Amino acid sequence: MAQFPTVRLRRLRYNPKVRDMVRETYLHKNDLIYPLFVCPGENVKNEVKSMPGVYQMSIDVLVEECKEVRDLGIPAVILFGIPEHKDEQGSEAYDPHGIVQRAIRAIKKEVKDLVVITDVCMCEYTSHGHCGILRGEEILNDETISLLAKEALTHVEAGADMVAPSDMMDGRVAAIRKALDYKGFTNIPILSYAVKYASGYYGPFRDAADSAPAFGDRRSHQMDIANGDEALREARSDVEEGADIIMVKPAGAYLDIIYRVKTELQMPTAAYQVSGEYSMIKAAGKLGWIDEERVMMESLLSIKRAGADLILTYFAKDVAKLLD
Repeated sequence: MAQFPTVRLRRLRYNPKVRDMVRETYLHKNDLIYPLFVCPGENVKNEVKSMPGVYQMSIDVLVEECKEVRDLGIPAVILFGIPEHKDEQGSEAYDPHGIVQRAIRAIKKEVKDLVVITDVCMCEYTSHGHCGILRGEEILNDETISLLAKEALTHVEAGADMVAPSDMMDGRVAAIRKALDYKGFTNIPILSYAVKYASGYYGPFRDAADSAPAFGDRRSHQMDIANGDEALREARSDVEEGADIIMVKPAGAYLDIIYRVKTELQMPTAAYQVSGEYSMIKAAGKLGWIDEERVMMESLLSIKRAGADLILTYFAKDVAKLLD
């Protein structure tokens, strides 16, 4: 490569129009998936204390929120449920009349042209807050995946366009694919939380979803934060089991993993900008320590630049308004 003064890399930076012409990475509304939390009751809209601007919403309020999301041009939402009752089996997770199942039907009745994705896990529904069935303090993998498959099927029967298992049990993608195919839902995609780390960034989410474990932690099934090669093994395994889109979670601290997964597997890849990432930006912005809007866009562009095709983010509405 030629050197200075023949090469002056700043030439393409002086003129803002030229800067835009040579820009490599763009964020589009079609990249966005908006997480939503649905709870029992009517006319309920409770702000999550640790996540300013994020709410637990009853189904009637949720439907209106989905109309706004659609009108902003955001193509998809992902639903998390807060049940009326919890038990050791997490039975409302796979109840055809559970909170998420009812929310799906209401959205599909009232809001056209919005992709409804559902989180498939047990932690919001179990009285102990863990992601599956327990024997003592051990999560039973095989007994859990049968219930996850049952949960996913009830979501799809209610009208979900896509299911997203987030539990990190071995074999759950294959079990869900088999259950869906057996019932004729061969065209429903699975967005797998293929690479989900046991991260410290999830704290505010547990406030939003009321899903903190009553004891212990989730390191027996979520990935060690130090491991990269393992992420590829997890992702490949889920693809082989039938996953159509694979996800890396969290996003910001794992940009290298997003890049490796996208480059090596060449599959549609999603990344979840999780609650802790969102809350830190909101808090620092509120204190005036950073330019919140600028850092929001920079963080999301970095996720896109790393290779994510889709980004789950609580900033989705703010980004859509800004892009307008």
